[in-house]
Amino acid sequence: MLKETVITILIISLIVIGNIITQNNTNQTVEEISIQLDSLRSNIIEERVIQEEVRKQIQEIENNWNAKYEKLAYYIEHDELEKVGTEFAKLKADIETKEYATAVENLDNCKFILQHIQEKTALKIVNIF
Repeated sequence: MLKETVITILIISLIVIGNIITQNNTNQTVEEISIQLDSLRSNIIEERVIQEEVRKQIQEIENNWNAKYEKLAYYIEHDELEKVGTEFAKLKADIETKEYATAVENLDNCKFILQHIQEKTALKIVNIF
């Protein structure tokens, strides 16, 4: 009986520790990308948009996302991550065509999906059951 109890406690501990590590990584990623998207948003809504600066920013965000995507793909549904990629591709296309109003909308959708991923992967009673 003691042996089974120890093994059960060990398994539960490993699950909780693994979830804490993945949740910290998810939170850090969402925070970094959200900060970059907020900065991009403030540059887009200005009256004078410097196209080259915005392109540089969007490239940095894309590089950061691609680096983080590799780690997130291990433990988050690929459909959720692809939604972020799709919104990001729309955002990039809107910036290239200088459709800044639509770009802001896609940027907000991208942030919403990121926050949804963060909430969905959190260790909460609601998410467990």
